[in-house]
Amino acid sequence: MTDMNSILEPGMLVLHPQRPDWGTGQVQSNIGGRITVNFREEGKVVIDGNRVELIPLLDP
Repeated sequence: MTDMNSILEPGMLVLHPQRPDWGTGQVQSNIGGRITVNFREEGKVVIDGNRVELIPLLDP
């Protein structure tokens, strides 16, 4: 499996596959597999990139 989380950089927009109710999130940081994302409906969340593969929005 390709680690899509490794391409995530600050400013990129993502969705959480298990939490669509959180809306679109903007990546704040991606350090050592810990991805901090500011979601429109949930606020700032730190995600373990080893457990959740975020969905990048490459063309919002």
